[in-house]
Amino acid sequence: MKLLQLSAMAAAAALLVACGGSDDDSGPKRGDLIDPARVVGELTPAQIDAATASSGLQALTGTAKCGVKILLLNYVTVGAKGEKGANASGALLVPTGPLGSDCATKPTPLVAYSRGTDLSKTRTMANPQDGETLMLAAFYAAQGYSVVATDYLGYAQSTYPFHPYLHADSEATSVIDSVRAARIAVKPVDVTLSGKVMFSGYSQGGHASMASQRAAESNYGSEFNVVASAHLAGPYNLAGSMKVPDAIAGYQFFVPFIITAWQKVYGNVYAKPQDAFKAPYSDWIENLLPSPTLTTTTLISTGKLPGGTPNQARDALMQPAFLQSMMTDDKAGISVDAQANTLFNWKPKAPTLLCGGAGDPTVVYAVHQTPMFNNFVNNGLKNVGSVDVDAQVQKAFGPGGVAPTDPNSAAFATYYANYHGTYEPPFCMAAARQFFDQVR
Repeated sequence: MKLLQLSAMAAAAALLVACGGSDDDSGPKRGDLIDPARVVGELTPAQIDAATASSGLQALTGTAKCGVKILLLNYVTVGAKGEKGANASGALLVPTGPLGSDCATKPTPLVAYSRGTDLSKTRTMANPQDGETLMLAAFYAAQGYSVVATDYLGYAQSTYPFHPYLHADSEATSVIDSVRAARIAVKPVDVTLSGKVMFSGYSQGGHASMASQRAAESNYGSEFNVVASAHLAGPYNLAGSMKVPDAIAGYQFFVPFIITAWQKVYGNVYAKPQDAFKAPYSDWIENLLPSPTLTTTTLISTGKLPGGTPNQARDALMQPAFLQSMMTDDKAGISVDAQANTLFNWKPKAPTLLCGGAGDPTVVYAVHQTPMFNNFVNNGLKNVGSVDVDAQVQKAFGPGGVAPTDPNSAAFATYYANYHGTYEPPFCMAAARQFFDQVR
């Protein structure tokens, strides 16, 4: 079974303030559109089916029931410290169909989706050729859901000076305000929302979607009818992950992104970059990510970040004393911040699903999903489920239907390089859609 390579689906499609307002009632309110929502693309059911058939994804998505219209949003939100005047952009995907059809007239639930980590500052979800956007089109909008997907602070049209990476509170405000923006943006395109809201996201987005569900249920219960949430391969246990002795795949991208973002938010991680990072990386690391021009490949090829195995990259980049403090000193600034952004000890009200893969080398299942689920269970929650899609990933992509075991083989390198970013997402998105279908 050949499943989705995000670029393949993109190529196929290419063929074809606290209570909902600002403190000053005279100013723009959170979620207000800065510019009118603009249609940037439209996909017919035939185009969607052609893309999912050619990529092998159709076994998971099903055939398209609706066409999909993609709109660009630019909306008011707040900064990481609650600053007024911030903005974020994003995409709104809505189902379309012939006049009188369910796709054209039936009220739709709204999925608030949070995307995975991206190192490209210019990337927007309001791109008809974006692989993650197209997955949302095929899994959700083509099945009669509306979807709003934020670009977060500091990306695309956002003028915020940095991206507060894995900062739970600002992830939540960006997502919640995107829902408000979506409610405004649907009116000119003749889409009616049912009022049901579902939160989901993958990788960084799993962390963001859980933070958003927590905030929506705790602070905005009368505004948002949260009927279900599905959090996919998210790094929920950031405090625990800092203590793991072996580096994760992609360490040289994710960890400095966290450290420099939290320094900008909290100011307590280091006195100067050289305290945490070795030369020459300390010279430019604070403002490297996200990059307006460089990719994961060129960040390494240009020497901006080190290559090698995860442990080699970590040791080339990080100061040993900082690493030791991060792993052993719970009072160190980085440890305090990690604890503040760990998502334990809250109780979701709506049915909630966790999904991940036990073989994930980047967001390690045993470090994040297992303890997160156990925390829910130990706190008496009976409305939370946990799904492991590793067996499906192995069957589809492992040589002979099993995960490769020789770390020196090309098959091993290929399998684990693609696990988190390509192999795992469609299976978890399928699990989320099935979960949402029960309450839509």
